[in-house]
Amino acid sequence: MAETGFKDQIAPFLSKLPAVKRPEKHVHFKKKLMWTLGILVLYFILSNISVFGLSTQSTDVLSAYRAILGGAQGSIILLGIGPIVMASIVLQLLVGAELLGLDTSEPKDQAIFQGLQKLMVFVMIIVETLPQIVGKMLLPDPALATKLGISNDVLLAIIFLQVVVGGILILYMDEIVSKWGIGSGVSLFIVAGIAQAMVGGIINWNPPSPNLNMGLDVVASSGGPNIPIGLIFRWEWLISHVGLSNLLTGQGLLTLIGAGELLVLPTTIAIFLLIVYVESTRIEIPLSHAAVRGARGKFPVKLVYASVLPMILVRSLQSTVGMFGMLLSRSNIPILSNLGSFNDYGHPVSGLWFYINPINGVNDWVPQFAASAYPGIPYWQIGLHVLVDAFILIAGGIFFAIFWVETTGMGSTRVAKQIQKSGMQIPGFRRNEQVIEKVVSRYIPKVTVIGGAFVGLLTLLSSLFGVLGMINGTGMLLAVSITYQLYEKLASEQIMEMHPLMRKFLGEE
Repeated sequence: MAETGFKDQIAPFLSKLPAVKRPEKHVHFKKKLMWTLGILVLYFILSNISVFGLSTQSTDVLSAYRAILGGAQGSIILLGIGPIVMASIVLQLLVGAELLGLDTSEPKDQAIFQGLQKLMVFVMIIVETLPQIVGKMLLPDPALATKLGISNDVLLAIIFLQVVVGGILILYMDEIVSKWGIGSGVSLFIVAGIAQAMVGGIINWNPPSPNLNMGLDVVASSGGPNIPIGLIFRWEWLISHVGLSNLLTGQGLLTLIGAGELLVLPTTIAIFLLIVYVESTRIEIPLSHAAVRGARGKFPVKLVYASVLPMILVRSLQSTVGMFGMLLSRSNIPILSNLGSFNDYGHPVSGLWFYINPINGVNDWVPQFAASAYPGIPYWQIGLHVLVDAFILIAGGIFFAIFWVETTGMGSTRVAKQIQKSGMQIPGFRRNEQVIEKVVSRYIPKVTVIGGAFVGLLTLLSSLFGVLGMINGTGMLLAVSITYQLYEKLASEQIMEMHPLMRKFLGEE
């Protein structure tokens, strides 16, 4: 009764939240494509609009997570998809723990769930922006404030409003893609940001920002801060400043591996091929229709059954913890401020925050390079950092894979119900929901755990060696996997466009 009362009370309020109208009839494939491309162009425009009044001395606390959170440093959408992902995590946990009493298989409860998720995103936008303002990570430009004749606090309030508006824009852009476009806006923004970074990782001739440590004394002595980001121009810079003969020595090889990112290109290619192979690896459970003789099908159980979503959840959680860690380190509370320290560029260099910070390439764990990035740190702490990140990725991958499968209707019980409702059955077995569930339970739980662990391990390996554009292993994993799924979605949309009966059969119209 209490649960019903809660639903009846919250439903009218949630229905008043601004929402993108859902299409009343089928949206043509070309129109979906146009909506998707339009939102993509808008995303790139917003990522190049700087926050008015923001000082260049501001700290980008999300720099290590840009590959999965999207957005751009100093832009109006600097929060990226972080609030959407964190809202999803919190709400899914509440639903999974049955604290809200919602059954997402029911249309009414599903509408309430979507409304609560949107409300939670609004809350998360403020929750993720305020600590950056209060913790002085986002700083106003004093010269501009003086020029405008306003105080720094007023300019800071203007900055806060811009970041909040940017977060709201990302929310509704995602909703437009989900309802009128192809796939989801979250996936689209991730791929767009990573693709932009990868192109820059090849042809960008600009030097990186000062907070990116190259980790090599030989490069620093040769004017290291001026080394270009792009791989092509970086190698040209090393040959002209360090010398080809010096690069062919033992120390020169270390220079190529560290500053020259020699391992980045082969790692990127290897990870790309491996992910494509894994995405196509699946167990197919044969199905036949109980009433229509000769009608057969297959239920595919992919090796990466929960997709790469566990890694988005793991890294998003890390980013939020890291952001609050920086805020706590600057507090005056002794116990909290002693949990770890950060350098001037917002990178954790000691304590708890150092260990839970993700590995981002060879400069974070190879002793010769890490000694420059973390002066005076013992080697055993660097090794422990790698082990902690490995545990977070693999254990987190398994946990969130199970969590995602069970809370999104991909578990054995829900799958069995779907197969039963569709009129299909497994050949050689009685057409009974419990029997179907028993058969699919042989595969789904095991594949979920194996897939979650494998995705975590794959992310770890690519993070250790780095990939193009400094997007880290998680970004590469997401980009390839999401692109592959988008390709499958495009193929599916085209098939349904050519065969209207197929669209009706799948409930799209």
